[in-house]
Amino acid sequence: MRRINLKKANVARADTIRYINRQIVLNYVREKEPISRAEISHETALQRSTVSLIVDELKTRGLIYEIEGESTGGRPPTLLRLQAGACMAIGADVGTAQTTMAVADLAGRVVERETFTTDPDITATFRKVVSVVQRFTKTHQNIEGIGVCVPGLVDPETEIPLFVPYFKWRNWTVASDLTKITGLPVTVDNDANAAALAELWLGRPEIRDVRDFILVLVEDGLGTGIIFDGQVYQGVAGGAGEFGHMTIGKGAPVACAAGSEECWEAFASERAALARYKLRRRGAPGSDITFLQLIDRAFADDNDAKEALIETAYYLGLGVSNLTKGLSPEAVIVAGDIARAWPIISGELRRTLAANSICSGLPSTPLFASTLGDYARLMGALSLVLARKFSPVVPA
Repeated sequence: MRRINLKKANVARADTIRYINRQIVLNYVREKEPISRAEISHETALQRSTVSLIVDELKTRGLIYEIEGESTGGRPPTLLRLQAGACMAIGADVGTAQTTMAVADLAGRVVERETFTTDPDITATFRKVVSVVQRFTKTHQNIEGIGVCVPGLVDPETEIPLFVPYFKWRNWTVASDLTKITGLPVTVDNDANAAALAELWLGRPEIRDVRDFILVLVEDGLGTGIIFDGQVYQGVAGGAGEFGHMTIGKGAPVACAAGSEECWEAFASERAALARYKLRRRGAPGSDITFLQLIDRAFADDNDAKEALIETAYYLGLGVSNLTKGLSPEAVIVAGDIARAWPIISGELRRTLAANSICSGLPSTPLFASTLGDYARLMGALSLVLARKFSPVVPA
């Protein structure tokens, strides 16, 4: 049983009930379109008259529209679909190497995208973000808001990135500053949290009905996003999910961002895999490559590349096994470019997870590769806006 948070409780006034019912109907249309009023009424137990009133309101707002279904002998049914272009979202994925920004519709379809090199100077990067936002808002109508994800710690209350380790940025007031300039609401979160949110709203079908899962984002560093009961678990000051810095051994091939050679990140990140490959090649010419090149070489039967990835998968699985023991999620999703190497690493990952299970009586936690491709973080930034549009949580 969940204890009521009296500090944030909203009493169930009539408008609260109407809002929740409206969001339920909107989500049914989003996830099960095309769908009829009768089907929504049957599945929700809402009265037909209530559903019709809500549908009329959503149509007036331009969020849904009607189509004529196929006749089965009588009058063709009227079906409802999401008006995906009714509202648009802008997303900004501020990465360590580059920043990718995009505009997407309510269905999460990207209609325009732009990428630029992330400047280590926080002011220069902010100016570039503003410039792209202003260009997007001139081209696209009905912008609902802006989502920003960063590779660092974000306070969920103030939406201020408290610390971005790669650039040593501290207390970046990006949300308030961007709102002042654009007049649009801005939501900010950690990149792994945002990517987990994207999996919840836009990811693979196996995850859509899952309420508790963990996303492991493997990049130069290693982060995790935790979904509990269908929402991101933030922890105090947004500090939840820093499992990349849990200790799993000694003598890792690289140091983590904090300088330790005992962290999960130091054993299971992209940098760790590349260091293993270089060690196997003993510094031979051509051993200084990118992570994507490492994957390409592995698929081209470079045994050193394969072994470097498989060894990294072992340590990745070791960390995942610790997470599953402590949190018992319904599923674990692995995101980042490493998902491209799934045919090579998945066997080792699952073997390691099974070998380190705490109890043979418990079912093995399903393990998936993200289907969001290269843009899991970007889709996360967009989801920060889109999720609020469909959320059943009553706004304060």
